[in-house]
Amino acid sequence: MVLNYIWIAFFLIAFVVAMGRLVIGGDTAVFTEIINATFSSAKTGFEISLGLTGILSLWLGIMKIGERGGLIQAFARLAAPVFSKLFPTLPKDHPATGSIFMNFSANLLGLDNAATPMGLKAMRELQELNKDKTSASDAMIMFLCINASGLTLIPITIMMYRAQMGAANPSDVFLPIMLATFTSTLVAILAVCVRQRIRIFQRNLLLFFGGAALFIGGLVWLFRSMEQEEISLYSTLFANTLLFTIICGFIVSGMRKRINVYDAFIEGAKEGFQTAITIIPYLVAILVGIGVFRASGAMDFLIDGVRMGVAAVGLDTKFVEALPTILMKPLSGSGARGMMLDAMNTYGADSFVGRLASIVQGSCDTTFYVVALYYGSVGIRNTRYTIQCSLLADLAGAIAAIAMAYLFF
Repeated sequence: MVLNYIWIAFFLIAFVVAMGRLVIGGDTAVFTEIINATFSSAKTGFEISLGLTGILSLWLGIMKIGERGGLIQAFARLAAPVFSKLFPTLPKDHPATGSIFMNFSANLLGLDNAATPMGLKAMRELQELNKDKTSASDAMIMFLCINASGLTLIPITIMMYRAQMGAANPSDVFLPIMLATFTSTLVAILAVCVRQRIRIFQRNLLLFFGGAALFIGGLVWLFRSMEQEEISLYSTLFANTLLFTIICGFIVSGMRKRINVYDAFIEGAKEGFQTAITIIPYLVAILVGIGVFRASGAMDFLIDGVRMGVAAVGLDTKFVEALPTILMKPLSGSGARGMMLDAMNTYGADSFVGRLASIVQGSCDTTFYVVALYYGSVGIRNTRYTIQCSLLADLAGAIAAIAMAYLFF
């Protein structure tokens, strides 16, 4: 229901702003730009779905082998002490626990191509436990909100973009991104725990968050002693080696169980193909709404208003130039990436704005895209409080990103 209201708001706000540009400013090209945006956004939505088809088929095929071979159940048992607290409605050792664990692990390593198929598989398994097939369950909401909060430890892609844009030290945003995304994820978990009345101060959860903080501190210490080229090299090598090891491990587990590995892969790949077809309308709908909102000039109008408000109360307005990236991030990953690159190109990769845009890009995820993709794959229409909690996490990540930028740079 919330997504329905937001989608309608995109079009109504865009219409009002466009009419203002036409009547007051005499901009006769505004509606042409909007219509072109609808076509290009619809094409982008289809192309994303088409691009996901091969990836989904591959990874859901591999996941089917792991499920038949027993490794997914092993991952479920490994994650059970923490997940049993965050997902209390999940039965013990349910396959969804293993899929969620694999999705989170891939996200932490920045392996988007592997994380999405694993996440979609987790959603299908959660849907099997869902009593109301059109409304998001508590477990789905927790899973989606954590995904939408960012959950990335090693922002390899952002460091590569900064290197391409001529940054003197592309990895100087590594620590601020890690702290900002940790804040975003923590707020997402806390917000959902409050709504679902999950006790936060439980031994397993406190140990998990304490261990996560120590692990992040260790990574910070390790990476601060390395050159940027070494960080990029070792991070990429570790992530890809681990990924291929998982693939081989799944195949070996299938061989040990004496299953037909090839047939298991084909069965999972067919499920991946069907999932890719299912999500096309949902992606097209949300991307068209976002495209219309941006093409109408509503985004620029909002940014100008914020700049005037910040200046009126006497606060520093340097961060406002990075607002396009901040506001675009929950709406569109490619749009936010374009805004980040534009900020670095306009102000310089090593400028305050360029660094802040990079931190924002790595501190949270694209809420509306994630919601449309994951819920659309299983036909969920009532998202309940998913978007509210996810946007709260995005806001926390954005505030943390701004704070980190002022603190470090």
